[in-house]
Amino acid sequence: MPPDGPAEVDLHVGRRIRQRRKALGVTQEQLADSLGLTFQQVQKYERGANRVSASKLYQIAATLQTPVAYFFEGLSNPEEQSTVGETGFDRAINEFLMSPEGLEIASLFVRIDKPGLRRQMVHLMRAIVEE
Repeated sequence: MPPDGPAEVDLHVGRRIRQRRKALGVTQEQLADSLGLTFQQVQKYERGANRVSASKLYQIAATLQTPVAYFFEGLSNPEEQSTVGETGFDRAINEFLMSPEGLEIASLFVRIDKPGLRRQMVHLMRAIVEE
């Protein structure tokens, strides 16, 4: 790990593991059990504190029923740029979906059939934030 913290790619892979796990409704304990790990190790992977080996990432992908490439989606091509990063918008979406309430809010919001009611929800949230 670099002296200033985890590498951006490790943070990104960890966020994607967490995002996929939460989307499937799998707990850290359940994922850990299926991988033969402790839930603390899964926490470290998701925070990017520990790097995920290629073989472990393959196991995680199989357990979470997704291709390995899923965990790298959104990263810049290393041949095109020397640094790996996300846009501010991408980071905000990831942080939102990884919050305890974010995934639930997102899944409930898309079930609201009335566009006007959706707009009212956005106005309400904006008013709360600006208060």
